[in-house]
Amino acid sequence: MELSIVIPLYNEEESLRELVRWIDSVTQANKLSSEIILIDDGSTDNSWLVVNEIREEYPQVKGARFAVNHGKSAALHVGFGLCTGDVVISMDADLQDSPDEIPELFRMIMKENYDLVSGWKKKRLDPLSKTIPTKIYNATVKWVHGIRLHDMNCGLKAYKRDVVKSLEVYGEMHRFIPVIAKAAGFNKIGEKVVEHRARKYGKTKFGMNRFINGFLDLLTITFITKYTRRPMHFFGFWGTISALIGASVLGTFGIIKILDLSGAIDPFPLINHIPALFFGTVAFLLGILLFSTGLLAELIGRNSPIRNNYQVKETVGFSREKESVETSHTGS
Repeated sequence: MELSIVIPLYNEEESLRELVRWIDSVTQANKLSSEIILIDDGSTDNSWLVVNEIREEYPQVKGARFAVNHGKSAALHVGFGLCTGDVVISMDADLQDSPDEIPELFRMIMKENYDLVSGWKKKRLDPLSKTIPTKIYNATVKWVHGIRLHDMNCGLKAYKRDVVKSLEVYGEMHRFIPVIAKAAGFNKIGEKVVEHRARKYGKTKFGMNRFINGFLDLLTITFITKYTRRPMHFFGFWGTISALIGASVLGTFGIIKILDLSGAIDPFPLINHIPALFFGTVAFLLGILLFSTGLLAELIGRNSPIRNNYQVKETVGFSREKESVETSHTGS
């Protein structure tokens, strides 16, 4: 199978037939063998019925359905697990992503050897209430993770099969798939300007709370990708800094108090009337708390079943069934 197209959907009964018909036309014109995997994320309309009706006309259509709504990340994770194509393309079901982009995305993966190609909706058909926060979000991710993409959250993306089989997408982490892929060692990440179409049916499923959730998810993914296996490097570092600042402040006031009591300096105001004392106390206690948290995280991590699971990209000298497997290495 050359191509798998994974499409999460939630209450998109009106757009599904048109979308599948369009995808089929594009893949047939470009002679691409493909499968279309529709993941119904607990729709409350007739979307699943439509999926079954479409399959009668288009045998390359496959489907899976959640009993309840779990979110886009869960749908993508299941779709990635079911796909068999050499190239995997994810896209939204609302017709805002154009299937006409599929051949070029496929070519960039196969011919230019990209691990992942993300769409860039350079000309967005969204109000400023969405475009401005999106620009801030993308700039922040660039700064924190060094991935030079203009539109990190674009639903239209293409991947090598090895990439999607290595990813675990959960919660709302679909926004950070390029970050997760880079952390897994897939560094050749590209970008393609794609058409952003106006929504034809229904209404958006995302509210303003996604911007707050996006910020929280950014903090989560930053910690997970950098410190999952070494939490003490994060908590210990900031704990040490905070404790040293607090100890310096408290030590300074301690020396001043001793000199004051010995008469070596002019009488000094009561220390408990100085705000800096409380700052030093809080900084010292916070440092101890962070350091302790890091130590506990390290102890918990030692008992984690994934503490030494690493993705082996390729091997030499072993049988083929041992290539690209997840192995557990225990140091001696």
